[in-house]
This record gives sequence, structure tokens and C-alpha cells, in this order.
Amino acid sequence: MRVLVVEDHAETADYIASSLRAQGHIVDHCANGREGFLSALDNNYDVMIFDRMLPGLDGLTLTRSVRGAGVETPILILSAMDGINDRVEGLEAGSDDYLVKPFSFQELSARLAALTRRPPLKAEETVLQVADLEMNLIRRTVTRAGVPLDLQPREFGLLEYLMRNAGRVLTRTMLLESVWDFHFDPKTNVVETHISRLRNKVDKPFDSDLIHTVRGAGYSLHG
Repeated sequence: MRVLVVEDHAETADYIASSLRAQGHIVDHCANGREGFLSALDNNYDVMIFDRMLPGLDGLTLTRSVRGAGVETPILILSAMDGINDRVEGLEAGSDDYLVKPFSFQELSARLAALTRRPPLKAEETVLQVADLEMNLIRRTVTRAGVPLDLQPREFGLLEYLMRNAGRVLTRTMLLESVWDFHFDPKTNVVETHISRLRNKVDKPFDSDLIHTVRGAGYSLHG
């Protein structure tokens, strides 16, 4: 793998970089968020590791900036902040995983491997369509009835999962595990909040609703 490590703590950065190189990976290191942003845009990485507390641009701002620039490379955030809300903020910023310090390299390595195991898109899966809702997975665009919809990265991921499972009832647990990669209940209303935001963009401006609540069960997207 080619890995970008953005970490300002020299000892931690050296520990990560030397351990990854010992496994045969190629590692680029940046010590601040601004350098990390430029490197993320200029190079083709398999996975990126961002510390949360960085000079220049903090890890969350860096993640949002990278996602806003259209870079979809998996991102893992490292942080000493271990609260549930801290983890949720990291994932909502657009990261794919969140690892709390101190950590073992064995766990970090396993998480990076999991992030890079995602299969490439098949040709027939580059465009998803449900009724008049269309999602282009290559261009990262969504339209309804030809009208472009402006979605944040997490909203896009949630809608993609709903569209891939159109007509099925998806429970809150399924959404947490598949969209947020939470294998525990964070005790927040993160799912409900994002469903509400999606409805405001996908349903509210149009004549018919596509996102439906199945009382006592979950949510379903269908025409």
C-alpha cells in the first residue's frame, strides 16, 4: 500500500511509518494539516492516516477539505479524544475509521487492511437509480427529476446504502454498521438526524416522498 501519515508528534509518526515500511508499504509523512492536504491532492494513496490535533489544519478540517476536493481515499483518524461524540464527529467529518490513542500497531494494521479491502465498483454499479432519483458513483453526483442535490459526504454514503437496498426495510443498527461502521450503539440520534437532512433535500422539494419510516422497524427507500 501507499500510505499518507499526517502526524505532528515525531515519535508517533516515526513509530507508524517505520512499522508500515517494515511490512513493505510506501509511506509519506507530513507534520501539519496544510502539507497533508496538498499531499493528499497531489498523490494517489491507498489509505490515509490523520491525527486529529494538527497544526495548520486540524484533522477534522483536513478530512472535510480532502473530501470536499473529491478525494475518496479511505481515511483513518487517530486521536486521544475517546468520547462517543468525538468518534461521531470524526466519522461525520468524512473519515472511514477512528482509532483512539494509545493504540497497538497490530490493531492499526488490521484496520488499514480492512479499509483497503473494499472491492472496486463494477461497471454496472456506477449509476444507481430509484424512481427519478439518480446517483452517479464515479462523479459523486445525485439528481432527482434532473435537479442536482447538494449532499455532504456522510449524506451521500447514507443515500447510497438506501439506494443499494431499495425496497428493503433497513434497521437503525444496519445503518450504523454499514454507513458509520459502528458495531455498538453510540446512544446518539445520528441516524435520525441524517435521515431528516436527507429528507429535506431528497423529498421535501418534490411532489412525492422516497424515504419512508417503517414504524418500529427502520427506514425504506422506494418510489
